[in-house]
Amino acid sequence: MKLTKNMKSDFDAFLKEDGIYEEVNDVAIKRVIAYQIAQEMKEQKITKTKMAELMHTSRAVVNRLLNPDNGSLTLSTLESATTALGKRLNITIV
Repeated sequence: MKLTKNMKSDFDAFLKEDGIYEEVNDVAIKRVIAYQIAQEMKEQKITKTKMAELMHTSRAVVNRLLNPDNGSLTLSTLESATTALGKRLNITIV
């Protein structure tokens, strides 16, 4: 498909025009985080119950952490999860 003068090739610009960029970006970030933590748990053969023990929290917190649709993620929970997995949390602002 050839782009015409009025067509944009930048999806971010499209989302910004619709006023939903921040919301979509936040959901995408949460889904990536949930996926990465779940994958690391799988690689290390850590169950949700064991993860809760390692984080010194409840299994309900782990379920919220791993739920890609739950946006109530805190930095404290993230730090606890990455520490429990023997990893380091790295946040970059670009």
